[in-house]
Amino acid sequence: MVVPDRDHPLAWYQARIDYLATFMTEERFSLFKRTLAQRTNYMTILAENTFHPHNAAALMRHCEAFGVQRMHTIETRCTFDPSQNISRGSDRWLNLVRHSSTAEALSALKAEGYRLVATTPHRESCTPETFDVTKGKFALIFGTEHAGISDEAMAAADEYLRIPMCGMVESLNVSASAAILIYQLTQRLRDRVDGWQLTQEEQTRLLYDWTRLSVKDADRILQRKFEEER
Repeated sequence: MVVPDRDHPLAWYQARIDYLATFMTEERFSLFKRTLAQRTNYMTILAENTFHPHNAAALMRHCEAFGVQRMHTIETRCTFDPSQNISRGSDRWLNLVRHSSTAEALSALKAEGYRLVATTPHRESCTPETFDVTKGKFALIFGTEHAGISDEAMAAADEYLRIPMCGMVESLNVSASAAILIYQLTQRLRDRVDGWQLTQEEQTRLLYDWTRLSVKDADRILQRKFEEER
């Protein structure tokens, strides 16, 4: 789900949410609100040239499952094209931001105040247990399946993060690494960081998007309702 910028006041969204909610079950609407209360943009994911559709889908499922609302992709060598059989619709509930180059993605994240954290087994660096989640927002960078993170992204990284191994292998595949790191770090930031949740404005706008996705002919229903009130 890619959501454009909007400039409506929150009351505009809330009126439409309240009306669309009458076309949903209370259980469904309550699930949306509970889920949004656990979402975060304090942490985000940057996937650089992920070319296997099942890995792309798994990354999105991990973000959705553990409450990371926004995911970024770099698509200089291949399109980020998640397998629908694996994503199981998780992309409907996330904001996916696509970038045409590594430089563009890194610059955009830095401008938003994110620390760039490269996930790599090849640097002596932080582990999920020692990484300081309290220092500010951070973006985990995951590289392409075989080559890993590009030299450009590695050079631009503010910090490096590795998963310690005690077996013969030196690393896990991108999907397994992402699952471990996203789970552990979202749990830690919820325990230790104040203000990790989405703002009320972000939650309201997302709730509007989700209710529109969930009600059949939502746009026609809203147009009829609010055009009649003018």
